[in-house]
Amino acid sequence: MDHVSQAVRSQIMRSVKSKGGRSTEVALGRLIRGAGMSGYRKNWHVEGKPDFAWPKRKLAVFVDGCFWHGCWCKKLPKSNSAFWESKIAANQVRDKKVSKKLRRIGWRVLRIRECKVKNPASLARILKGYYSCNVG
Repeated sequence: MDHVSQAVRSQIMRSVKSKGGRSTEVALGRLIRGAGMSGYRKNWHVEGKPDFAWPKRKLAVFVDGCFWHGCWCKKLPKSNSAFWESKIAANQVRDKKVSKKLRRIGWRVLRIRECKVKNPASLARILKGYYSCNVG
């Protein structure tokens, strides 16, 4: 059972920002700049609005929060579990749909989980591999 009322919980969840997270987007932005990967755009106006996009390279990078995108490293709340299961499942379906649409129009898509941002050396290698790959 939740230790706060449903109204308070709703207010807390509404206050969670959908972009600019320090543990995800900001950390990845630092890593990208440190790796010398220039030419990216933030929230580029293409399907799904990737967090980082290299339009000339047709590379879209999404930074997905572990809780909101159903990573195994986060547990669902015990209260209102049916709602959370449905919400996260819908997010996963949307993620797949967006990735598929982008790939169909020639973009390469990389989805990075929040927990992977905590291992910058490994993530830098992955990013550089996608960045340096020439397509088309």
